[in-house]
Amino acid sequence: MKKKIIIGLLLIFIVIISIIVTSFKNKKNQTDIPKVTIGEVTHSVFYTPLYVALENGYFKENNLNIKLALVSGADKVSAAVLSGDIQIGFAGAESAIYVYKNGEKDYLQIFSGLTKRDGQFILSRTNEETFSLENLKGKEIIVGRKGGMPALNFLNALKKANIDQDEININYSVDYAALSGAFIGNIGDYVNLFEHSATKNPYYKGFLRC
Repeated sequence: MKKKIIIGLLLIFIVIISIIVTSFKNKKNQTDIPKVTIGEVTHSVFYTPLYVALENGYFKENNLNIKLALVSGADKVSAAVLSGDIQIGFAGAESAIYVYKNGEKDYLQIFSGLTKRDGQFILSRTNEETFSLENLKGKEIIVGRKGGMPALNFLNALKKANIDQDEININYSVDYAALSGAFIGNIGDYVNLFEHSATKNPYYKGFLRC
C-alpha cells in the first residue's frame, strides 16, 4: 500500500514538474520573440500588405512581435526613431535626408522602399468633369508642410507639367494630418490628399489625379 502511495506521489510530482518546465519554456520563448514597434506616418491603403500580415499572424509565425503605431508627420516619425520610441518608421525619404544634413551622428538609415510612387490625389470643391494642373492657376491648394513628401511630390508634378509654382497659391501652413479637416473648414480651393482620407472627405466627387 505504501509503495503504491509513494509511486502515486512520484507520478504527481513528475506531472507537476513537467507542467512547470513546459510553462517556463513557453514563457521563455515568448520573451525571446523580438519586439519591434513600427511607426506609420499615416494609416493608408499604401500599407495594406502590412495590415494583412499583422491580421493573419504572419509575423508571429516568424517569431516577430510587431506593434503598429500611428505617428503623423515624417518629422515626428524621425524623432520617434531617434529617441528609440519606435524601431522602424514608415515615412518619406526626405526625413532621413534632413536629419543627416543637420549633422546628427546617429542618423537614420533607409533600408527599404515600400512604394514606387506617392499616391496623392487632388480634391476640388466643385465638380470638374475635365481637369488638368492648369486649373490650379490663380487658385489656393493646401499641400501639407513645406519640405514634406506630399508637398515635394506636388511641386514635382508642377515641374513636369511646366507650370510655374508662383502662378498658384500653395498653402504650406496646414500639417498633413489636418489637411482633410482644414479643407472641410473652408481652407483652400483644392487639397492634396492620400487615400483613404480622400474618399472620406465630404467634398469627394471623384479623383483629380496629381
